[in-house]
Amino acid sequence: MAKQEFVKEVADINTDFAGWYTDVVIKTDMVDYGPVKGTMVIKPYGYAIWELLKSYVDKRFKQVGVQNAYFPMFIPESYLKREAEHVEGFAPEVAVVTYAGGQELNEKLVIRPTSETIICEMYAKWIKSYRDLPVRMNQWCNAVRWEKTTRPFLRTSEFLWQEGHTVYASQEEADQDVERMLNIYIDLAEKILAIPVLSGRKSDREKFAGAVATYGIEAIMPDGKCLQAGTSHNLGQNFAKASNIRFLNKDGILEYGYSTSWGISTRLIGALVMVHGDERGLKLPPNVAPIQVVIIPVATHKEEVIIKSKEVEEKLSNLGIRVKLDDSKNTPGWKFNEYEMKGVPIRIEIGPRDIENGVVTIVRRDSLEKSQIEFDNIEKTIPELLNDIQNNMYKLAKQNLDNAIVECDDFDTLVKEVENKKVVLAYHCGDSKCEEEIKNKTTIKTRVIHSYDENHKCVYCGKQSKYRIYFGKQY
Repeated sequence: MAKQEFVKEVADINTDFAGWYTDVVIKTDMVDYGPVKGTMVIKPYGYAIWELLKSYVDKRFKQVGVQNAYFPMFIPESYLKREAEHVEGFAPEVAVVTYAGGQELNEKLVIRPTSETIICEMYAKWIKSYRDLPVRMNQWCNAVRWEKTTRPFLRTSEFLWQEGHTVYASQEEADQDVERMLNIYIDLAEKILAIPVLSGRKSDREKFAGAVATYGIEAIMPDGKCLQAGTSHNLGQNFAKASNIRFLNKDGILEYGYSTSWGISTRLIGALVMVHGDERGLKLPPNVAPIQVVIIPVATHKEEVIIKSKEVEEKLSNLGIRVKLDDSKNTPGWKFNEYEMKGVPIRIEIGPRDIENGVVTIVRRDSLEKSQIEFDNIEKTIPELLNDIQNNMYKLAKQNLDNAIVECDDFDTLVKEVENKKVVLAYHCGDSKCEEEIKNKTTIKTRVIHSYDENHKCVYCGKQSKYRIYFGKQY
């Protein structure tokens, strides 16, 4: 066998980032292409990552009183048309069913791009009094948005997500909910995925269709592009009025409810791949790695090596660590490459000499640092090491994010910096037409507002500023 025959080739991360990304998600068995253009099949390794982040978020939701439910994926077209801004915003991406049951339908059915309209229809039926409030429900489901350009996880015609929908008796409660859910998403990104994010309110042009205000988290990729990683929307009374969600308040007066919605999707997995990956493939933070530790017996034909490997597996498994013992007939070299590409945080190698010395050999995926630890210290050292890897990966990603942000006051510099793979913090007037001109001229868009400031000039049109906002290209 040739020395490198077992190595899976991936595109160069520095010269072909898009090709590298596609190679990695395919060759690590995370995902495959579905038979319908723009769809994906999430394979067990990729789905395990989704389950881990889902488990964390679902627990956090329930801690603040959110209940899970499920609503139909087919929505009468008339529901979408109730909120004019909403239907206009989603019209280009909507998939519609016109024929079913052997006949043409009397009313077209939209396959959910999002569920505000159908959920509000049910809320209007269920909510009658202030005693029925607040209503806080979430559903884990799929959504369909017919995208023209697709890429696995990042932008697909069908994707998995959660969408939370609430109704409150007051605007103040709705405001608090928007902030609360955004903070949960920030914690998910930073504490579980080790991805630092920019967070804040989006401009009126970039807000969710039909919302009063949208808040989001943005991750910055190594190629300088931004990825919207989660959103929390303040819907005010817009959808309540469109769907007639009214309740009798404590004074017996009928009024409209105040609603919010919020969501994350499988595109977070794409962010995870890009933020942490390197020329060897995936690099997964321990908190979200399907396999946190892989044990590789260096001499599988020797019984004492297999026995010792199983002892280590049992020790770690008893600690709740996600561990895999690979005693297959593949060569150690093939296994080293395979699990490095899959991003497994820790590799433990055990050979006859290790056993003689009472140690195991440890290799960290984040730094590729190799060391030895005593067998008797495994139960103490490995959890500490996993925690250190998690923290180190966040630290490195935060440094990369900080280095990717620049500030400027003139438009030519802004364009130059964005083309140089940077995200630019600059003053803007807040005028949607000004934003539209910038986008049409350069494909650069605003991301989230950093701070409000009326003492400067807009970086593009020169009018009085409204705020400082991040500019960049997006996925």
